[in-house]
Amino acid sequence: MSTKQSAKPWTAADIPDQTGRTALVTGANSGLGIETARALAGRGAHVILTSRSEAKGREAVADIRADHPRANLEVRTLDLEDLDSVAEFADRLNADRNRLDLLVNNAGVMAPPRSLSPQGHERQFATNHLGHFALTGRLLGLLEAGRDPRVVTVSSLAHRHGKIHFDDLTGEQRYSAVGYYGQSKFANAVFGLELDRRLRAAGSPIRSLIAHPGFSATKLVANGMNAPVRLLAKLLMPFATQSQAQGALPQLRAATDPAAQSGEYYGPNGKGERMGAPVVVQTIPEAKDRETAARLWSVSEELTGVTFALSAA
Repeated sequence: MSTKQSAKPWTAADIPDQTGRTALVTGANSGLGIETARALAGRGAHVILTSRSEAKGREAVADIRADHPRANLEVRTLDLEDLDSVAEFADRLNADRNRLDLLVNNAGVMAPPRSLSPQGHERQFATNHLGHFALTGRLLGLLEAGRDPRVVTVSSLAHRHGKIHFDDLTGEQRYSAVGYYGQSKFANAVFGLELDRRLRAAGSPIRSLIAHPGFSATKLVANGMNAPVRLLAKLLMPFATQSQAQGALPQLRAATDPAAQSGEYYGPNGKGERMGAPVVVQTIPEAKDRETAARLWSVSEELTGVTFALSAA
């Protein structure tokens, strides 16, 4: 893994020409997703924006085209919480496309009251992890055919306080909104690293990278949690966070920097990785545990019904 950092801060201006590349960004109608789509489209990529609402997706397209009138964009509806929606989406994309160069697993929900997905999974684990696990597996063939193909999975500083509650994945026994958000983000980190191991073992050209935005002023923070915490977050956000465009830079660097290596984790270079320019950072050691990774992978296959056509790590 490369740990050498550039002396010059990496910015969106460093994104190489993306002409001819097709990128899929989940949750691209707002927050980090729309900024990622905006930056990729601005450098010439064909960007597929996914949104649970087609109307909100089209609003995002109009927003991006205000900056980049010739942006090559399309909107597709996808609800990552619902595994049937993931399957239908992937089937349509596999029928329409013969390759995919970049998948950014960006969409997420943060600290809502406990609820279950249509398949009976805890909502945060379903949306943030299981949906992206299933989507990646179902699009693996398109990615294998891609040019410099990459999967970028967006984790969070919250992964540092997360663990997988294997004996209570749905939170039925003891649910904490923030704790189960940490579980989902920890799962993102474990998945991204384990996917890298399996891709390398299979000799696949796909790179698997992880990123986190630090503290960024997105609607995910403002709309999450209960009302008192939500109000406090809105009051503190202007003073304790960076813009969502700045927060998207780690995932953009992971997605486009020619020097980025599979298995690397990108985050801000400031104090506590809360703000700053994107650099290689480290997950907590527990996220690198092979036994945890193998167990999470097995559970994810069982819960989604999706297996990856790759050699075992």
